[in-house]
Amino acid sequence: MEDSFNLTLQIVIAVVAGISAQVLAEYLKIPSIVLLLLFGILLGSDGFELLHPQMLGTGLEVIVALSTAVILFEGGLNLELRELGQVSGSLRNLVTIGTLITLLGGGMAAHWLGEFPWPIAFLYASLVVVTGPTVISPLLKHIRVDRQVATLLEGEGVLIDPVGAILAVVVLDTILNQDPDFLVVMSGLFLRLGIGGGIGAVGGWLLSLIFNRASFISDELKNLVILAGMWGLFGLAQMIRSESGLMAAVVAGLVIGSSSVSEQRLLRRFKGQLTILCVSVLFILLAADLSIASVFALGWGSLFTVLMLMFVVRPINVVLCTWNSKLNWRQKLFLSWIAPRGIVAASVASLFAILLTRRGINGGDSIKALVFLTIILTVVLQGLTASFVAKWLQITSTEATGAVIVGCNPLSLLIARLFREREESVVMIDTDPEACQLAEQENFRVFLSSGLDTRVLEEAGLASVGTFLAMTNNGEVNYVLAQRASEEFKPPRVLAVFPRDPQASTAGNKNHKDKILQAFIPDLPIKTWNEYLSDGRVKLGTTTLKEPGFAFQQAHLQALIRTGELLPLLLEREERFQVVPATEDLQPGDCIIYLLHDPRPMLLKRLSGERQSTRLMLEKLPEVEEV
Repeated sequence: MEDSFNLTLQIVIAVVAGISAQVLAEYLKIPSIVLLLLFGILLGSDGFELLHPQMLGTGLEVIVALSTAVILFEGGLNLELRELGQVSGSLRNLVTIGTLITLLGGGMAAHWLGEFPWPIAFLYASLVVVTGPTVISPLLKHIRVDRQVATLLEGEGVLIDPVGAILAVVVLDTILNQDPDFLVVMSGLFLRLGIGGGIGAVGGWLLSLIFNRASFISDELKNLVILAGMWGLFGLAQMIRSESGLMAAVVAGLVIGSSSVSEQRLLRRFKGQLTILCVSVLFILLAADLSIASVFALGWGSLFTVLMLMFVVRPINVVLCTWNSKLNWRQKLFLSWIAPRGIVAASVASLFAILLTRRGINGGDSIKALVFLTIILTVVLQGLTASFVAKWLQITSTEATGAVIVGCNPLSLLIARLFREREESVVMIDTDPEACQLAEQENFRVFLSSGLDTRVLEEAGLASVGTFLAMTNNGEVNYVLAQRASEEFKPPRVLAVFPRDPQASTAGNKNHKDKILQAFIPDLPIKTWNEYLSDGRVKLGTTTLKEPGFAFQQAHLQALIRTGELLPLLLEREERFQVVPATEDLQPGDCIIYLLHDPRPMLLKRLSGERQSTRLMLEKLPEVEEV
């Protein structure tokens, strides 16, 4: 009874510590693995001695195996095959040629610098060929680099994990069985990849079919069916050939993610939450089992081994694998810097240390310590500096320009002209042929289609533009359009005209309030302002908010907005041009471009000699007026 309580307490401590580390990392905006490692070490034998993972016995191996399968399945589920196609050549090279380069470079560094025997050196190198989606994905959410780089890093992290894990198993088998036959080694590698890939593909297709056809199963139960099915595929692959289950998990996730599964958003959210739990518990347990003394005992040679891996092997890897790609030098330099190791390297290294010790082979603890040293250095050095490096290289997605606008009405056409005036690309989408024809007459690129069609959004280039704006006359439709664009393409700025408060407590808004912003002002009467534009009852103006008198200017603007006389359109801040969100806090130095309603009767305008053609006035963009 007491043993059962102690085991339960170990798991409870690991869960509480892991989730606490995740929450604190979210608050501090740093990679969660940094705090997970720190918390695990503090709670382990070298700290407060509250966690003793060895008490779990073989249960630790089971937890590691099943959790790693969930993590890799979720990674495959979130991979966008459409975006992978844009970097497929570089990604293929990183997973194949890049794996070989890291294996050879890491092995030589560990042997010559770390003074490890050749077999143990190559075992270490096989463990660190992986980059780890559990570290990269949260990192990319914080720094938001451009989509090409993000897709390449995410794809590499997910696809190379099973390849690296299987490669490590093959190397370990070679060491344990002392079988140097190259053909046997390579056949074992490809056999595991083939079996895992085949089972994952067929099983993923069957699971997606069940998910769509079994209407009697509730959405909540469907998520659990997918989880059980994934673990079933993992177990089947493991039974047929050891260590092929990881590839089965990744491929099953890819197949389900690429199929038209209903309510896939709920499935991804469920698997994402489960992955956070698995990562949290695993890192806490594995870090608690780490001996800091064994890390320091490695000496300076091992430190130089890791630095060689980071500053020599990785850059060579990226340069060779992206040689013929369209990536520029800034993107390649960032890819060379970002290669943090994660949970797969840690978990497999921990299992290998146990296996080597059982077989009486020296080096198990040293391998584990060196892998954790690699994780610590890559995560801390690369993870904590990634945001600075991305901004220095100017490859953050916030730097992306251009806009995709859904709705070809007078107000959206005006927004499009203003973007084009600043030499930013604009693509417009509408289902009304006449509205599209008007936009085409002004030489805009136009798609006569629904904004819900992801193929049209892809062709419009939404993956690489800075702004998505939905401003049809139907506010509910606009919100759905923005939600789809945010989920599928993740542009930096997603805005929509919809009749709801962005801070409303509805479930949809609560989940997307940070991603979908209400454009211009709350509850914009878009039909009214379109009529003003068509009738010529507006003036286009600009004002720059200055420090002396800033409070007065801001109050004046807000008063005009409340009375419906002024509509803020665009904001220029620090040389960045963007649509004004309804909740934007204005700052001194902001330049606001706005529409001012001119209610004077049309007859009085004609008598005063003003032009009647609003369209002509807006095309030429007359001299602006200060508020």
